[in-house]
Amino acid sequence: MRNSSRSSVDPFIVMDVMEAARKAEDAGRHIIHMEVGQPSTGAPSGALKALGNALENNALGYTVALGLPELRQRIARLYGDWYNVDLNPERVIVTPGSSGAFLLSFTALFDSGDRVGIGAPGYPSYRQILKALGLTPVDIQTAPENRLQPVAADLKGLDLAGLMVASPANPTGTMLDHAAMGALIEAARGEGASFISDEIYHGLEYEAKAVTALQLTDEAYVINSFSKFFSMTGWRVGWMVVPEDHVRVVERIAQNMFICAPHASQVAALAAMDCEDELRGNLAVYAKNRQLMLDGLPKAGFTRIAPPDGAFYVYADVSDLTADSRSFAAEILDKAGVAVTPGLDFDPVRGATTLRFSYARSTADIEEGLARLETFMASRD
Repeated sequence: MRNSSRSSVDPFIVMDVMEAARKAEDAGRHIIHMEVGQPSTGAPSGALKALGNALENNALGYTVALGLPELRQRIARLYGDWYNVDLNPERVIVTPGSSGAFLLSFTALFDSGDRVGIGAPGYPSYRQILKALGLTPVDIQTAPENRLQPVAADLKGLDLAGLMVASPANPTGTMLDHAAMGALIEAARGEGASFISDEIYHGLEYEAKAVTALQLTDEAYVINSFSKFFSMTGWRVGWMVVPEDHVRVVERIAQNMFICAPHASQVAALAAMDCEDELRGNLAVYAKNRQLMLDGLPKAGFTRIAPPDGAFYVYADVSDLTADSRSFAAEILDKAGVAVTPGLDFDPVRGATTLRFSYARSTADIEEGLARLETFMASRD
């Protein structure tokens, strides 16, 4: 049986690293996980309690395609609490994770063959989802002096139908400030390109609050998720905010693609939004881990790093250590028992000389992982 040309997408390398780590653990080894962007904590206790009550008293059937009205209202309130943005809850659409929001966004905004700009390094699934939908991903090679974020001048001559940005970004953790975000929005508008802002790491900031595109414009798609700050990766629930005249467009697609986001997950997500103390406690752990990484990675020999503004990643230039990040990551896993992600996942052009380290796990794991990395690097000298 034949396969479509659209199905010819690259593997998500971090998932391959996770599988290699799992096999090592099955063989009896203790692996420190610095490869995956997944909080070590589970869903907040209030979310679990709310779901338990719902399981006893609710059949948890389909919800409407746009999501539980009370959850949409609560998400809209978050924008007032966090950013002083007065958001109409009718613009909020609950999705099956941010991945569902990407599918809905790309389907609603673009036609087959359209060119969509994405920053490199960047989240690899942007590229693969675009390809699977018959769209053309256009990697924008970002510069270190711009903290590996796109800038307005990068859009010139690219003939883009859309631009996707992420702040805080994966894999770098860097953020766009108000001026930088505004310049990109204006540049995209000038090129006739739709603007999509991936904000799934909002709430995970360390020195300044992240800027939402909704502070600058209503003519954008904004995507977020309960996976990161709310610590609900496996629940597969996220949301998107779209212009008012796009709601029905996205609703029709969502009805047919997904019917709705999981009802149980929506119940838990609604309760999670009121677990502020627990969630801020998680953030304090990431902040401590971040400092450990910024101190410990250079001691181990990974000296070419930049402090991340948000998320829970450190992106390292390892060109002084290897020209093959995939084999280097495999060596680190094999000899040090630490799983890290090769940069090829994020940047097909320059990723052979970069690694991503995640510090989303427990502080004890981060301390142990850094000790192992230091020992491993000393053995290579």
